Amino acid sequence: MTRLRLASVNVNGVRAAFRKGMGEWLAARDVDILAMQEVRAETSHLEELLGDEWDILHDPATAKGRAGVAIASRRAASVHRVTFGADDFDSAGRWLEADYDIDGTVVTVVSCYVPSGVVDTPKQEQKWTFLDGMLVHLAQLKAHNPLAVVVGDLNVGHRTLDIRNWKGNVKKSGFLPEERAYLDQIFGSPDEERYNAGAGLGFVDVGRRFAGEVDGPYTWWSNMGKAFDTDTGWRIDYQAATLELAAKVVEVKVDRAAAYDERWSDHAPLVVDYQL
Repeated sequence: MTRLRLASVNVNGVRAAFRKGMGEWLAARDVDILAMQEVRAETSHLEELLGDEWDILHDPATAKGRAGVAIASRRAASVHRVTFGADDFDSAGRWLEADYDIDGTVVTVVSCYVPSGVVDTPKQEQKWTFLDGMLVHLAQLKAHNPLAVVVGDLNVGHRTLDIRNWKGNVKKSGFLPEERAYLDQIFGSPDEERYNAGAGLGFVDVGRRFAGEVDGPYTWWSNMGKAFDTDTGWRIDYQAATLELAAKVVEVKVDRAAAYDERWSDHAPLVVDYQL
């Protein structure tokens, strides 16, 4: 059998992340496929930072310096797709989908960056449009390949376990009941007997399944105050795997930095090992 180590992280600007130590983390982590969000760079920058040993796919945002998703892998993708959602919706820099042949097993990986949204503004309307399109496309993704996983910053905490100070955020984008209902459709509602076991659209929240019913583990912390030091975080980064692929998970880890000044992004990488 072959191990596939898939890491996902919102880099919050890949050039800044490498200046702060992302390269050292990557060199030590033995990653096979690295999905990045909020790249905010040109493809040439990624090529320079990562080097020749990586095959790089990159979908930049329409506006330079904003969003951007990428997937770097030790082997080339056979197919990749970036079209997503309604024809009149600009999804550039937010959805990058690729097929990888891993020693005879094809795995589809999506690097996804859901808009953050702001309540009662056009930004929130963009988020609703994206989430609507994502639900439709997830069914198509499963039909395309039963071994598929959507990874990245979904900008929604699903449950109260996923946000330390959830009571103060129920009226804010990122923890609105309407947003969380989208994740109910993907993973199943926690009230259902088969929650996170294919009861929704047939996808498993790998991080939650392997952490169990505990607070966190969080993947994002505000730079304000002492949020990181007190672990006052949000779990908004996911690996949403099909039921078939989730059955192959053997290890899940959030690579939280040891100290605030050792972070190279405000997000921590979510690293999952799949035994194919």
